[in-house]
Amino acid sequence: MTKLDEISVAAATPVPGVRKRDGRTEPLREERLLQLLETAAQGLSGVSAEQILADARVQFHDGLSTVNLHEILIKSAADRISAAQPDYQYLAGRLLIGQLRKTAYGQFTPPSLLDHVRTQVQAGRYDAHLLRDYSEAEYAQLDAMLDHNRDLQFAYAAVRQLEGKYLVQNRVTRQVHESPQMLYLLIGMCLFAEYPAATRLSTIQRFYDAVSGFKLSLPTPIMSGVRTPSRQFSSCVLIECDDSLDSINATTSAIVRYVSMRAGIGINAGRIRAVGSPIRGGEAQHTGMLPFFKLFQSAVKSCSQGGVRGGAATLFYPLWHLEVESLLVLKNNRGVEENRVRHIDYGVQINRLLYQRLIEGGNITLFSPHDVPGLYDAFFADQAEFERLYAQYEADPSIRKRSIQAVELFSLLMQERAGTGRIYIQNVDHCNTHSPFDPRVAPIRQSNLCLEIALPTRPLNDLHDTSGEIALCTLSAFNLGAIESLDELEDLADLAVRSLDALLDYQDYPVEAARESSMKRRTLGIGVINFANYLAKNGVRYSDGSANALTHRAFEAIQYHLLRASNRLAKERGACPAFDETTYAQGILPIDSYKKDLDAVCSEPLQLDWETLRQDIRKHGLRNSTLTALMPSETSSQISNATNGIEPPRGLVSVKQSKDGILRQVVPDIRTLGHQYELLWEIPDNDGYLQLVGIMQKFVDQAISANTNYDPQRFEGGKVPVRVLIKDLLTAYKYGLKTLYYHNTRDGADDGQHDMADDCAGGACKI
Repeated sequence: MTKLDEISVAAATPVPGVRKRDGRTEPLREERLLQLLETAAQGLSGVSAEQILADARVQFHDGLSTVNLHEILIKSAADRISAAQPDYQYLAGRLLIGQLRKTAYGQFTPPSLLDHVRTQVQAGRYDAHLLRDYSEAEYAQLDAMLDHNRDLQFAYAAVRQLEGKYLVQNRVTRQVHESPQMLYLLIGMCLFAEYPAATRLSTIQRFYDAVSGFKLSLPTPIMSGVRTPSRQFSSCVLIECDDSLDSINATTSAIVRYVSMRAGIGINAGRIRAVGSPIRGGEAQHTGMLPFFKLFQSAVKSCSQGGVRGGAATLFYPLWHLEVESLLVLKNNRGVEENRVRHIDYGVQINRLLYQRLIEGGNITLFSPHDVPGLYDAFFADQAEFERLYAQYEADPSIRKRSIQAVELFSLLMQERAGTGRIYIQNVDHCNTHSPFDPRVAPIRQSNLCLEIALPTRPLNDLHDTSGEIALCTLSAFNLGAIESLDELEDLADLAVRSLDALLDYQDYPVEAARESSMKRRTLGIGVINFANYLAKNGVRYSDGSANALTHRAFEAIQYHLLRASNRLAKERGACPAFDETTYAQGILPIDSYKKDLDAVCSEPLQLDWETLRQDIRKHGLRNSTLTALMPSETSSQISNATNGIEPPRGLVSVKQSKDGILRQVVPDIRTLGHQYELLWEIPDNDGYLQLVGIMQKFVDQAISANTNYDPQRFEGGKVPVRVLIKDLLTAYKYGLKTLYYHNTRDGADDGQHDMADDCAGGACKI
């Protein structure tokens, strides 16, 4: 028996008073439990097998099943996870791995890869192409790649997340059918099945090593879906609605289809005319936005995303919409159900002119989009034209409108953002002026549930309408804390681009407008996790500017190597068909269009050869229109035992609620770096953080899920002044941020033991 075999011995060893799986009862033998715990604890520091057995003993009773006995040991270890004793998270994780394997395979040692795949294909859980596309000889080589010992590197929270969301299972009985290393290798086998025989196994090996070694992080739809017969893995879906019943109905149908397939939804409903507008020449009055927002909410909540999580969406509209004052309070807890739509989130769209009216103490004029031809499209595509039309319509007495002081409207916006935490911001001009797309032909008119996707859309009129455009984005992330040198990004970027680009051809598209868009644009969104750990390793902080130059170098390298990888793939397989609709085709790179206000806070020079890259892109194009997006990563960060995305941790130990109870997770390298972490509520204000996000945005071609955070105790009367909220909003705009995500308010809890709520409200855009 190997040492790994012994980890599951509790589920198989006869024990007095304990019911075995076959129904027999045998006497308890605590020495075998102690042996199990000691084996699981090998190589860990500061853990005591005897202490765990003592903690568990109080729950022993006659008739206890071996499964429940093992669960008692697991939770006894998990309860001892702390900043002082971080390795208990690995002890609990190892014990849980043993239980999962026993459940999946009937034994601790996994079967051969081929036998496992045959069993799961026959049961309908795996896609049959896995048997068609690989020979028995190749399976033998693939089996040799598997390193099941890597399962012992997972922390407890990671294994619980794998068990709950990612491992293929019966979601009614919760019967798990695989272990983590099988998951990682099979994803690579699916994505690279069509690669040439000469390179595909070596590519799978590289991919497997990167994801199982936590260098690359994958999103929920890929982790839970690739290898199964389900074939929709894009994390983010953007659907634009026109001002017609046909479009509203088509949008609703598309929402249901994509929510059911685990996607997070962004809905642009800003074109819908305001309440009281004439219909059919005055035959009827329009009911306005509210009834249709309720319809969209019902569509989003109609599906539970295959049991992985509930559906979620964000609705977008412009700040100058005639109904804006009613729309801003839709999530507010005050009011009655008839005038609220609380179970979706909202993205409010702003541009330069509206900010100028605020700064100058002027008024904002509100219009119904239907009454002001050209204004809505110009709002995104052409700022000068928008300003011209806006002034023209303001001066036209025949057009229905209402004027409100800009400071009053922005104050209402920020009060509702503070009160709900989930009124998001999209700076639509930055989304188009610092964009990989030419706004004259492919304007950005919305983002997604988590505010990091910025892609072209066109209104959908029916589910078979290819003149509409539904934008999809597939995600992954680099683990910045796991790399020793930025030079590693070259190979990791190649793997990330190849795998996600292959996914675009591998997956299915339930709506044709999404297939058309994906095939012509081939958009990817690759971000980062473990940024806080990266800063701690380098001895710099969020708040004082010390991380600015380091961040500039890191994100320059990320975007550069991703562009290089996509350029190489374009040479091999051709540029994306809509490459000519990108600014890259004009020789414009992200380093050319960023907000120059950043130069005042970061003078770091460029380190890489952008001019040669520029020429290579103009000559050969890019395989992918977009490459970067910084997304929330609550779940995938846990899988990699990393800090969440770009966010500072709230405490050295994060405590998260799950359906399995409390999950404690310790920040990486706590023994050596615990003193180096700058925790969220130690940061005095948002200025330093917003500078860092602006520096990232200089290179990121889509957008960033950036949060603002406030501790009311820092302000007189325990209340954050609206002027502070507006100041931060203007600062974010100044530094070129395209979007703002959560507004977090410290609630007085023991923040050293709590982390932020689950990102994306359960939506699949988180990775």
